Amino acid sequence: MRKKRKKEHVENFLKTSYRGDTLFDDIFLEHNALPDLNFLDIDTKTSFLGKTIDYPIIINAMTGGAEFAHGINRDLSLLAKEFNIPMAVGSETILLCEDEACKESFKVVRENLGPKGVVMANLSGEATVEDVKIALDMVEGDAIQIHLNPAQELSMEEGDRNFAGILKNIENIVKSTDKPVIVKEVGFGISKNVAERLYSVGVRYIDVSGSGGTNFIEIENLRNMNMDLTELYSWGIPTALALIKCRELQDDLKLIASGGIKNSTDIVKSIVLGAEVAGISGELLSYLVHGGYENAKKYLEELIYKLKMIMLLMGKKNIKELRESDYKIIGDLKDLI
Repeated sequence: MRKKRKKEHVENFLKTSYRGDTLFDDIFLEHNALPDLNFLDIDTKTSFLGKTIDYPIIINAMTGGAEFAHGINRDLSLLAKEFNIPMAVGSETILLCEDEACKESFKVVRENLGPKGVVMANLSGEATVEDVKIALDMVEGDAIQIHLNPAQELSMEEGDRNFAGILKNIENIVKSTDKPVIVKEVGFGISKNVAERLYSVGVRYIDVSGSGGTNFIEIENLRNMNMDLTELYSWGIPTALALIKCRELQDDLKLIASGGIKNSTDIVKSIVLGAEVAGISGELLSYLVHGGYENAKKYLEELIYKLKMIMLLMGKKNIKELRESDYKIIGDLKDLI
């Protein structure tokens, strides 16, 4: 059942039509006509999970656990290696209850990235400590992503309905695991209040995964013919808002921006708002599925060129300087703040 559902998720993502708003357009960055920089000296390297990466970008969790997913994860991991950026695998829950063939679609990620690459394992908030160990071992993970997805589960006929005890379970995972624990949403955002509660139990990495990108209510609604959920397609916290509010917490809380990250401007604004890195998933998957590896590679090449271009136009030589940039908030985002 899980393998069939994974395949349907990818197929339905490509059919989705609702477009949310990350509210990144409500962030204004000032142009610098005298940057006094050489484009070739723009340095996009940064550190993430104790390793140096070439760009503040991660390939975020998408899929795994089925035959069709092996090719997707193979290509994504080859892209991650070519550009020296981290990659998260999709949920490994399927490993705990399905056949051995599922493992190859996960193992291929570490095999391609090698020991120097950054790989993140992935499980739900209901995972046990033993589950986490299995998931980390499978991909030789540098960290474990624990995903929160109540909106998605409630949109599934066969989904979970009991979310009691998740925070306590995450606390147990944090205390029992020697690798960093990254808690992430799946596209509906993490509020400041939720971030505070996660911080209080020891979580130091949060992926805000706001609304404006992949919409799992719509994806599941395309699978669920017995209910019309279209009124909820706009549900969630826009990515820019989630990032700003979570950044109000302690400095040692590391934030990842994801949810509707599609272009270089989104990445730059994510870093300016306080993210360590920005995660891309749906946009990259679209380029890969519709045009193959070379198409996805070209997308990333152009993304990186424009990232450096914007940094120069702001007069920022490196990621540290970019993080210290001033910005203005306008429009709906200003009203919400």
